[in-house]
Amino acid sequence: MGDRAERVVAVVGFESAELLDIACVTTGLALANALGEPETPYRVRLIAPGGAPILCGTGLTLAGVGSLERTRGPLDTLVVSGGLGVERFAADPRLVGHVRRLSRESRRVASVCTGAAVLAAAGLLDGRRATTHWQFAPRLADGYPDVRVDPAPLWIRDGNVYTSAGITSALDLTLAFIEEDHGPEPARQVARHLVVHMQRPGDQRQMSVFTAAPPPREDTVRVLAAHIAAHPDEDLSTPALAARAGLTPRHLTRLFTRCLGEPPGRHVRRVRTETAAQLLRTSSLPVASVATRCGFGTPEALRKAFLERYGVSPSRYRGGAEEPGEAGAGAGAGTD
Repeated sequence: MGDRAERVVAVVGFESAELLDIACVTTGLALANALGEPETPYRVRLIAPGGAPILCGTGLTLAGVGSLERTRGPLDTLVVSGGLGVERFAADPRLVGHVRRLSRESRRVASVCTGAAVLAAAGLLDGRRATTHWQFAPRLADGYPDVRVDPAPLWIRDGNVYTSAGITSALDLTLAFIEEDHGPEPARQVARHLVVHMQRPGDQRQMSVFTAAPPPREDTVRVLAAHIAAHPDEDLSTPALAARAGLTPRHLTRLFTRCLGEPPGRHVRRVRTETAAQLLRTSSLPVASVATRCGFGTPEALRKAFLERYGVSPSRYRGGAEEPGEAGAGAGAGTD
């Protein structure tokens, strides 16, 4: 790299850290260097307490580790990984103090998954909106009431502090860093090389329709939810779903709200939008065809749903230019 300026990135690990939390960041940034040859390449340093090798939660050991205590800034980015050992790390005032010190010497600070607990213990999340793995979110909120915990997004930026959700969302965050630092094309090159689609928006939900199943104790809701996911292009209005289940619309609304936390109309709109997002990421179908397959009827209706949920149009979500017919937002999808 010669005498070129570098972006020094320190990734903090510890005993029982999650290997993927570390690898998503280090591999993503290394590929940005290899593929894009940026003017300011990343120099990634893996650091840990005492500079000891990191025995990850998977049983694999990472060597060549620098000392957390001896690391000095300035740093471009400080990233704290998560994993099974995070609570022990966060409970150690000495180690947390070193993270706090390095945060003052860093342009931006980030955590992956449960690593948010370390940032919270250091006071770096006080008054900020932050996310973490959805399973860990209640514990983070209970332990640090000054943190505005939002368990839904994949990653959140609040000022110069970034927090991300579980494990592979670290890759989404890393791609966002690359785009922020070097523009969208290097980020796209890294995503292609990793055989993943361009990074998901930070506000995309951790738990999508493809992974969040309704409680099994409500057979009616489970059966209807499966029908909605399998047939997003059908008439899925609340009266039609109620008739299918042999219930009144009011009773069906109560069941959905109790089991899924949202009424049928909102659930249908969410499923249709997430299904459309899946098609946009995994197919070359025109936006108009995606809208039809997902029950939106028109590209304008799909665009409105995407703007509400992801903050971008369908075409920009896919990574391309706007398509004809996407110029304006249209009416809703008629799911109520």
